[in-house]
Amino acid sequence: MAGLAAASRLASRGASVTVFEPAKQLGGRARGIEYKGVMLDNGQHIMLGAYRETLALLAQADVDTSQAFLRLPLQLHMQDIKNKQAISLQARNWLPAPLHILGGFLAAQGLSLGSKLAALRFMTWAQLQRFQLKHDIPLREFLAQRKQTHQLTAAIWEPLCLAALNTPISEASAQVFLNVLRDSFARKKSDSDMLLPRADLNTMLAQPLADWLCGQGAKFVRHSVKKVESSESGFNVFTDAQAQPFSHVILACGPHQLKHIELPDAVANALPTLEYQPITTVYLQFDEHLQLPRPMTGLVNSLSQWVLDRGRMCGQKGLLAVVISADKSSADMPNAKLAEQVLAELKQAFPNLGEPLWHKVITEKFATFACKPDLARPTGLTPLPGLFLTGDYIENGYPATIEGAVRNGVACTNLVVSMP
Repeated sequence: MAGLAAASRLASRGASVTVFEPAKQLGGRARGIEYKGVMLDNGQHIMLGAYRETLALLAQADVDTSQAFLRLPLQLHMQDIKNKQAISLQARNWLPAPLHILGGFLAAQGLSLGSKLAALRFMTWAQLQRFQLKHDIPLREFLAQRKQTHQLTAAIWEPLCLAALNTPISEASAQVFLNVLRDSFARKKSDSDMLLPRADLNTMLAQPLADWLCGQGAKFVRHSVKKVESSESGFNVFTDAQAQPFSHVILACGPHQLKHIELPDAVANALPTLEYQPITTVYLQFDEHLQLPRPMTGLVNSLSQWVLDRGRMCGQKGLLAVVISADKSSADMPNAKLAEQVLAELKQAFPNLGEPLWHKVITEKFATFACKPDLARPTGLTPLPGLFLTGDYIENGYPATIEGAVRNGVACTNLVVSMP
């Protein structure tokens, strides 16, 4: 998505753009997969109203975002399957931001009075501090310092951390988490809206951008890049098929992927070494008459973290998507065993579920970088003028999300056009 964002913005400025992509589909980790005649996503994604750059990019490609997404005011419905408790928090959209969130905490069902007051104190403190820490620390340690209750941490803060940062709460950056809260809760009411895709991500994101780029004269080369070398006029890009000259090159893939491309030593030696966290999505197809009470439900004290009803979202009746973030043990588990455990947890949360017709497990072991405190993330610049990096791992204060990738693609465009 960072590469598509950079290509789209450059093309809109009149640049001649070539995109190298060997995969069958564009979009990287945000792509669709066909299974048993059903279009699934490589990983179930949700977006927020705060995703300004992503929404602007889709608007540029003539995507009607009001039709592309099911937009819902913030609502967190959490089921604690161990303690048989339910917690429900909904934004009070008749109040201005950020009172709509504070009002939601006050009226939340299932939260103790102590948890509600702790949440209000925390959000008020964050506002007064402009969501800025003097020193970054792990999120669990930070929440303990802010006297957040065990219930509040387990049912609200930890699930949000896993969803946004894909990093265990004991290791996640408190500052990046605050950045997400700031952009989602503290500005406009619509920023906290949940945007649930009505179609697979290839149909909704990558393909419209590719179609728009083709309309602007962009070229797509379906070969792997093997080598990038400097030349008198800029750079030569080598594939198995040929070498092509370019004035500027943007490397829009992760450092672990760049290791497979022969790059100038000055660039290769400057690439960061990052840790990665997996995301597993377990799809279960039930009878088409199955419908959950809500489009999205969070599970607490379980391996499963979020359950999304794709029938409610995008008309795929009876299809549930279960997301498991930052859990390496589940990523290594045999698919059949994992699906069996997920089904058992779903039946605890939804007793009348029945048996699935089929399941499909999709695991991205390198889904995102581990978003830890004071992580040294690179800028988009390299030691060679005209050669740039982009991707969700580039420093922008955001975790590895679609919005983070798009923001960095746009920022990379600005670096390119600012060159003399």
